[in-house]
Amino acid sequence: MISFLGNSSQWERYRVQPYANAASGMAVHDDCKLKFLELKAKRTYRYIVFKIEEKQKQVVVEKLGEPSQSYDDFTASLPSDECRYAVYDFDFVTAENCQKSRIFFIAWSPDTSRVRSKMIYASSKDRFKRELDGIQVELQATDPTEMGLDVIQSRAN
Repeated sequence: MISFLGNSSQWERYRVQPYANAASGMAVHDDCKLKFLELKAKRTYRYIVFKIEEKQKQVVVEKLGEPSQSYDDFTASLPSDECRYAVYDFDFVTAENCQKSRIFFIAWSPDTSRVRSKMIYASSKDRFKRELDGIQVELQATDPTEMGLDVIQSRAN
């Protein structure tokens, strides 16, 4: 049992002040869902990068990768010091020589990004992911080595 010593004003400064609507206030722009459906069903895009517009309190599409673009093009499109969500359509061949595809959801949260941004992205991730029906693999990455092509290949199988 923890006993409380001292008056409450001494402990007032340790109280956590939550961000207003950080967990539940992020809307998802319709374009996010539409572009994801195009990636999933029509394979119109190789990847989609999403960003949270803090002023508008919503997730929006930031970049679309053409089907011909590579995984290196995708990783180069992620900012080195800002958080993002991304979806990547990864094509591979199985040990049985079958052509397959996996849709990856990547929560990109580099160590160099702002703490507030990391908190907003982390608290909004599950709600956003639920809007994208068809995600097969999820990755959380804080630096490029955590989402290298070797990681993607090993998680695809």
